[in-house]
Amino acid sequence: MGLATDIILLIVAAFFCGLLLQRIGQPIILGYIAAGIVLGPHTGGLTVSNIHEIELLAEIGIALLLFALGLEFSLKDLKPVKMVALVGTPIQMILTIGLGFGIGQLMGWDWKPSLWLGALISLSSTMVLLKTLMNQGWLGTLSSKVMIGMLIVQDLAVVPLMIILPQLNDPALGIPALGFAALKAGLFLAGMVLLGTKLLPALMAYIAGLGSRELFLLAITAIGLGIGYITQLVGLSFAFGAFVAGMVLSESDYGHQALSDIIPLRDIFGLLFFTSVGMLFDPAFLFKHEKEILILVLVVGVGKGLIFSSIAWVFKYRNVIPLAIGLGLFQIGEFSFVLARIGVSTGSIDNELYNLILTAAILSMVLTPLVSGQTARLYALKKRWFRHEALESSNISEEGYIGHVVVIGGGRIGFQIAHVLKHLNIPFAIIENDHRRFEQIKKAGMPVVYGDANQEIVLKAADITAAKLMVMTIPGLVNAMPIIHQAKELNGDIITVARSDGPDALAHLKALGVSEVVLPEFEASLEMTRQSLLHFNIPPTEVQRHTDIVRQRLYADLFDKDEDYRVLSQLRSAELQFDLQWIRLPPRSAVANRSIGESEIRKKTGASIVGVVRNGQLKANPDADFILLPEDLVAIIGGVESRDNFSILASG
Repeated sequence: MGLATDIILLIVAAFFCGLLLQRIGQPIILGYIAAGIVLGPHTGGLTVSNIHEIELLAEIGIALLLFALGLEFSLKDLKPVKMVALVGTPIQMILTIGLGFGIGQLMGWDWKPSLWLGALISLSSTMVLLKTLMNQGWLGTLSSKVMIGMLIVQDLAVVPLMIILPQLNDPALGIPALGFAALKAGLFLAGMVLLGTKLLPALMAYIAGLGSRELFLLAITAIGLGIGYITQLVGLSFAFGAFVAGMVLSESDYGHQALSDIIPLRDIFGLLFFTSVGMLFDPAFLFKHEKEILILVLVVGVGKGLIFSSIAWVFKYRNVIPLAIGLGLFQIGEFSFVLARIGVSTGSIDNELYNLILTAAILSMVLTPLVSGQTARLYALKKRWFRHEALESSNISEEGYIGHVVVIGGGRIGFQIAHVLKHLNIPFAIIENDHRRFEQIKKAGMPVVYGDANQEIVLKAADITAAKLMVMTIPGLVNAMPIIHQAKELNGDIITVARSDGPDALAHLKALGVSEVVLPEFEASLEMTRQSLLHFNIPPTEVQRHTDIVRQRLYADLFDKDEDYRVLSQLRSAELQFDLQWIRLPPRSAVANRSIGESEIRKKTGASIVGVVRNGQLKANPDADFILLPEDLVAIIGGVESRDNFSILASG
């Protein structure tokens, strides 16, 4: 089978290696690299035979990585830490490049590989850091926001580095070559902004209007890779064009959908990229240069850590933040692999430097969770209260909450629930880990905590220990289970309402102690059934009875001991027995400007008035002395004849 067999072997090996690394708390990309090492030509045993073809496919992985990066890019993400991110990160990269250049000179290298070494070590790992922050529960702290902001700018800096560094191969061309490359990049960017912002959104609107998910995915993939190919034809980087295409698409109405659809494809081709990186790893090189590699990891780690800490200090971040940033961003990042591959393909660096960087990067990534995890202990030597570093939150009461509701997830469902709770004056707090949604909730004046609800510190920030109810609005059993488990450990008496993607998860949720479960798709199917059956002149009460039977049968196992649920279901059925109808009183109505008792409505028509809406306000169960006015919206109950009699009387 050739290439197909190689791809199957890589995917299967990456799955098992990724699963193993994930279980021991390491980022999954290290599993991909490990799979490449196992199947690579330097380790013996089962070996991939078509390494060159895999590397060609990996080029698509690089392009899709940068295409997705462009789709994700938003200046709003940098707003909370814009100064240290936009100004501090370029300073950090220049200083780190200088550090790498100095290391290269001390090792007796020429100026060009020394400069490449500096550029490669100047980048840190977004994937590794995010995984580390999530595992340690610091996602949402101010230090994590500073780190993520700086990483975004670093990732963006990969693009100009890919353009500039290969131009150094011919020093005789000097500045004119760099200037020409920058000019081409600038013209391409201008053309994409002028044409792409008009043409691409219109094209995506047309494709979306066709209603084909497959065609939409094909369109965004063709845009990303096609524009990358065009940039390659004009002498620029293939990956650079893909990044610009993603950045232009991100500003359209379809940016979020495009990112959501491209991520699975990006991950598959990204897997091939990281496994191809692993295939170039030579264990013999590690043992042959072990001292050199360990010294490089140590010098780069300490040097980068000090640079990052100093930058944070200069930008007036105090307490634990400089230490957390230095210990979190010392590693060499995954985009260093992208840059190094370009260096090898253009002949800018040799395989020895590539292997040196690759080995040092892998070791630094593996060390990141261990080193970053020492932040609290090191800071505790000076301050014992590090774990109280405040999470970013808004409108949270300083006095705390008791008997409140904790809403997990501030999306459309969670936001709507919060609106109802706010209207009813029921205290609540929302936990949201998407910063855009966090800002929307904050702007709405609702109490919200930014962070991952799977972490104890985040749940405690929302006073989960004193909460009466937790509402899980996030989908997916895998996402919900650890949060429910953590909340139950902190508050064994908390009542939990969760959503589920399907009936198969009901047993698992019940075992976790979930009190109520809602299946959105199932409820939507029942509502569609009700609406459909009404067109067949089936009485509403009969429709409701049948749908309630279906609902009770599904939820029987979960609610077998919940009398309140059965009562609520019976009330739903009883509502339709009243045949409630709304009628607006005309200006010359016979019952207008008179009290209900004076008009003898019940006696003359047989109908009863149970509510009146006036000026947007509902008056429920008005008494006999209530005076009706023209334009009142009146709710009546009674049989068909009684309601018809009232309509005649009210019309005058």
